[in-house]
Amino acid sequence: MADTTTTSRRSQVMVGDLPQDFLKISANPEQQQIFADAQTAQVLQAQQAGGFGIQPGNARGRLSITIAQARLVKNYGLTKMDPYCRIRVGHSVFETPTAHNGAKNPRWNKVVQCYIPHGVEAVYIEIFDERAFSMDDRIAWAHIQVPESVFSADTLDDWFPLTGKQGDDKEGVINLVLTFTELQAQPVPQPMAYPQPVMMVPAGQPMYYQPTMVPGMPVYMPPQQQQRQVQQPRGPMYSAEDLQQIKDMFPSMDEEVLKTVLESNRGNKDRTINQLLAMTTE
Repeated sequence: MADTTTTSRRSQVMVGDLPQDFLKISANPEQQQIFADAQTAQVLQAQQAGGFGIQPGNARGRLSITIAQARLVKNYGLTKMDPYCRIRVGHSVFETPTAHNGAKNPRWNKVVQCYIPHGVEAVYIEIFDERAFSMDDRIAWAHIQVPESVFSADTLDDWFPLTGKQGDDKEGVINLVLTFTELQAQPVPQPMAYPQPVMMVPAGQPMYYQPTMVPGMPVYMPPQQQQRQVQQPRGPMYSAEDLQQIKDMFPSMDEEVLKTVLESNRGNKDRTINQLLAMTTE
């Protein structure tokens, strides 16, 4: 009888390679959007680490947001929560570091600098509890209208109500400090007039305009030299071996995030590694 039981149990053991979706957590559309926002926040934080970034053409000004702290009404779970905050401004998404064991009174003091586009007059706040073996749990959220006084160069330091499982505006409050800086108008370059010289060109030879010369000035270029001026296509700023080395060092990060950070550093692996380490430690 014992031999039969042992044989039947062994026959149920799966032998071979594990399937691709082994231990994979299935996500609904809302969880997929949360994961996409997290990846976007990582990319933007990496770009901010190397500099503020390029000013978009539709920017109304620069908004400074200090995510100071929150006071939540309930600690969800058997242990103290590890809250972090995610904020969306237009199409930009930013995250605070995790307040480990922050529970109902997390403190972040994270300063976010971002460009705010024309037509955007509100920010969207979400607070998550970081989980180790499952999807992070969304605790609270709020759609915060930026007061008109902020756009008039006034600094606002205030508490805003949070919505969550307890109901609308009943999940607690969050402390934000908002400051707006209007962008300076860029001067419009004025066209400059250049004299048009008279040039003697051999009969039957064409004339070419070379972009590096003075605008509007014709330059004679023999056909042999014109062929040498053909620009060679630029190669990638990094090799596949460089990308593979970065992937080996950060196997848990998405490949698109690694590529974006590597490209923003123009293939500099040392700067890329430093920024990725800073992202993983926050």
